[in-house]
Amino acid sequence: MDESTLWGLVHAERAALAEDLAGLNQTQWDAGSLCTEFTVREVVAHLTAGASLGPARWMAGVIRCRFDFDAMVAYRLAQQLGADHNETLERFRRAVTSTTKAPIPVAAVLGEVIVHGEDIRRPLGIRRDYPIATLTRVAEYFHRSNTTVPSGRRARGLRLSATDGPFSAGAPDGAPVSGGTLALIMAMAGRSAYGAELTGAGVAAITGTE
Repeated sequence: MDESTLWGLVHAERAALAEDLAGLNQTQWDAGSLCTEFTVREVVAHLTAGASLGPARWMAGVIRCRFDFDAMVAYRLAQQLGADHNETLERFRRAVTSTTKAPIPVAAVLGEVIVHGEDIRRPLGIRRDYPIATLTRVAEYFHRSNTTVPSGRRARGLRLSATDGPFSAGAPDGAPVSGGTLALIMAMAGRSAYGAELTGAGVAAITGTE
């Protein structure tokens, strides 16, 4: 896919997430997410921050936080929280069609929206029927990359195959892992909660539960 097509997928996923967020109550906004350090509201602010930082501002934050990337994430997240969850959501809505990003591939931005969207939806019991083409693109990227999460390292030496789409990758003689494309993505992203949706001898390896 070219960048224009990938940005279209990013914008569609952001818009879908904004729609899901619109119906949340205060308790849900304050709930924990699968990104265990953050509440639902904080994950949304983190996504807004990511859509608001070009290379120059991103590097300025890195320098300001003395190359402590966790500190930089917290710093930028705090900038986007707003006074309450309504403002948090409004800021995210304004970022839906943004093409601003840190110096990372657009495919990584798409992966971030998918993973953090699930970080929010899964604990709240919200289900999204993702387009399989979108999920397949993210799975392919995650399998070969360690840009934002060590997804490629988690999948190393394994043979991955989706049961709901065309994604298939990995060593022919590797320990097999099969399941839905979303579950494979989330496992590569380090979300062990999705391990129950996978089968095969390599599940413990990809979920870090060996």
